[in-house]
Amino acid sequence: MPYSSNADLPASVRDNLPRHAQDIYRAAFNAAYEEYATDPDHEAIAHRVAWAAVKRCYMKDGNDWIERL
Repeated sequence: MPYSSNADLPASVRDNLPRHAQDIYRAAFNAAYEEYATDPDHEAIAHRVAWAAVKRCYMKDGNDWIERL
């Protein structure tokens, strides 16, 4: 299901990503969820697309996600 706000994101996303990264995740997930709606595995695909979008802009440093420069 698409997420209407960052508060609706899974706890693993909310508890670990900075707010801007959550915005990226939510936007990418919602777009992919709609794009792959006909695929039976569309929700899992949307999560993978969302994480890939976050990783383009952020990288993990220990337990923290920091913005790429």
